[in-house]
Amino acid sequence: MYKKILLPTDGSKYSENAEQHALFLAEKSGAEIIALSVIENGFSIGLPSDDTIYEINQMLKEETKQNLKRVEEIRDEVDSDIKVTSLVKEGSPAAVILDVAEDEDVDLIVIGSSGKTGFDRFLMGSVASKVVKSAKCSVLVVN
Repeated sequence: MYKKILLPTDGSKYSENAEQHALFLAEKSGAEIIALSVIENGFSIGLPSDDTIYEINQMLKEETKQNLKRVEEIRDEVDSDIKVTSLVKEGSPAAVILDVAEDEDVDLIVIGSSGKTGFDRFLMGSVASKVVKSAKCSVLVVN
């Protein structure tokens, strides 16, 4: 049923739950997984580019690598030979997820819910919500 599953991950507990679901679905359908971690660097727009901004970006890149490594660790824990391709991109998470989904011609996006509630969610919406509204393929949101 699925050939390519996009798995955005941010290291949260919701992402880890999504990772488990994506691996299960990939195992059952023979799909490959494209694990994606997005570095959101919008905070640095307009700030002077100095050593502090560089160091923050390096920390974010390292965290991103750890998020992707965790996907492979979970795969190895269940002793699976599912193909996992890891991607690191920079930008607005929802936009990057949607772009990668289209560029890679994925059949399914498995994404963790953001867990945002109340006023924060009202103001900016969650990444998962934006992806659900705009994706051209099926989306599974996991709590």
